[in-house]
Amino acid sequence: MAAEPDPSERFRLHAEICKVLTDPKRLLLLASLGDGDRTVGELAAVIGTSLPNASQHLAVLRSAGLVDGRREGASVRYRLAEPAILDACDIVGAIVERRLATHRAPVDRLARPISPPAATAG
Repeated sequence: MAAEPDPSERFRLHAEICKVLTDPKRLLLLASLGDGDRTVGELAAVIGTSLPNASQHLAVLRSAGLVDGRREGASVRYRLAEPAILDACDIVGAIVERRLATHRAPVDRLARPISPPAATAG
């Protein structure tokens, strides 16, 4: 019978994956790979960064086990190794949308023009 992993080890690994997700370009790369396999050049163009910068971010995602790459001629095609990471990103995205909506509401109220009080007949 296999021993249960130490809970602190589980949370350490969890934190490592979360750290990888702290960069917006990495999130864009993951979202782009959700549409299918792509080369580093295609990914760089999609997220609007240089080829070396995209390669660096892909290396971080790869070392975390979130993406895989396979050589195809002179280039490497990347794919999601853990497609479920997009579900996690969607959950966080929904939280962000709720917070943005909450923070927007007071600003929207302040942005409305103030109408003068209606004249009363008297």
